[in-house]
Formats: sequence, C-alpha cells, structure tokens
Amino acid sequence: MDYNQITVGIVTFKSENVIFNCLKSIKKIKKIIILDNSNDKILKKKIKKKYPKIKILLSKKNLGYGVANNKIITKSKTPFVFILSPDVILKKNCEERLLKSIINLKQDFSILAPISQYRDYGFLKKNITETEGVQGFAMLINRSKIIKAGMFDKNIFLYAEELDLCKRLRLNKEKIYINRTAKVFHLGAKSSNIGFEFDKCRNWHWGWSRVYFEKKYFNIFYVYLKFIFLLSAQMLKIIFYTVLLNKKEAINKIMRFSGMLNSLLGKGSWYRPKFNF
Repeated sequence: MDYNQITVGIVTFKSENVIFNCLKSIKKIKKIIILDNSNDKILKKKIKKKYPKIKILLSKKNLGYGVANNKIITKSKTPFVFILSPDVILKKNCEERLLKSIINLKQDFSILAPISQYRDYGFLKKNITETEGVQGFAMLINRSKIIKAGMFDKNIFLYAEELDLCKRLRLNKEKIYINRTAKVFHLGAKSSNIGFEFDKCRNWHWGWSRVYFEKKYFNIFYVYLKFIFLLSAQMLKIIFYTVLLNKKEAINKIMRFSGMLNSLLGKGSWYRPKFNF
C-alpha cells in the first residue's frame, strides 16, 4: 500500500484565488484530478503550466459538488480517492497519517477523514475513531464501497451531500472514521471568488438541501411542521434586516427562505450562481 493507490479529487468553481495553495500543500499524492464546474479554460492553462501531470476536466454545465465528485470517482483508477474542497490546505504529515490509517484499518472502511480547525469531535482517546459522519471538504473514500452505496445523491447540488452519504453508509453498517492526528486547514466558504452571488447561492442551497435531507429520512408530517415554523422565523429575519436597511443580509435570508420553500413544495434544486467573468 502506497500513495499510488490514492487519487486526490478536487471540484472547482471560479476557484483561482485558493486552488494553488491547496495544490501546494499536497506533497505525497501525485495523482490529482480536478473537475472545474465553470469551464474555466484560463485556469486550466495556469494549473497545467505549473502542474503538468494533473488531470483537469472542464464541465460546460455547473454540476454541483456531489455530481462533480461522482464524475471524479468514476474517472479515478485507484482504490482510494481523497476528496478535497479547493479552499482546504493540508497540514504537515496529513497524507502520511492517512496512509498509515488505511494500512492500520486493513482498508476496512468507507470514509476516513482528517480533522479541521473547526470541527469538534469531543474528547478522543484514540487517534483513529469511528464516527457517525464527517464534513465533505476533506474525506478519503474507499472507492468500491462508495460506488456500491450509490455515491453522492445526484439531486443535491450543494450542501448536505456528505451528510446524506454518511447516513446511507451508517444505515448499511459501513464504517466511517476520523484520524485526529491528520489535520487540514479549511478556509470555509472561500472556494469561489464570485463574491456576493456565492453567498446567495450558498444560502439558497443550504435551505433546499436541509429540507430535502430531512424529507428523505424522517417523518414527513414532522418535517413540514418543523419547517413551516422555521419559514415563519426566516420571514421575521427578512423584515428585521430590511428595516435595518441591511440589504445583503435581507437578501441572504430571502434566498434561504426560497430554498426551504421550494424544497417543501417538492421542487428540484434549480438555483445556480450567476457570474459575468
């Protein structure tokens, strides 16, 4: 077992501001696939000039995070794929410690993840600990097991895709681990440089995906009751920020309201970020 058994997979969308720091932090794993959701030919040239061995796929259509990662998983030829967001930086020895974990676990896992500066898993006695779920910005997957589980839900464009995948894996008694000695730094909400449009997109899909996930796994009457209450609370926030003349926050709350409402009404995840460059 060595680094040749791992492919790094990165989904980008107008990510020039962060992707090079991410790539610079990858020291050991040489097989890297990038799928760019913004069909950015200029960025592809820049990356190829500095990292000629990286495989870059351009998508004419914005596929979203989960579906784009599904394509990377399908294209990968290695038994393991290390999924990273472009705004993630690997800390020293992260790759070595993940590799050792694969060996120690005898490859018997579906997901193995490092920890970031944000996620608090509580007091951990062991370096490698089984958990219910991990965050999607850095997760090393066992390719065959993830394919068997159906990969990421194609209906989810953004947010909750890893939550959904982990839920399905746990229902099937599959194993998910974290390694608290393998660390990454996650910038958080910095994976794209399209400005406020990215905030609008994140808020819309946060609302839509949250409702979709709960409708998929929980009592439908409870879900509708819960989110009707949350929609009412969201409306009060819209009024509050409008009165304060805080236009950006008001728009963000409107987007979150719209996402939740569309999902409650059974409409698909249709909103897409707009950019003019």
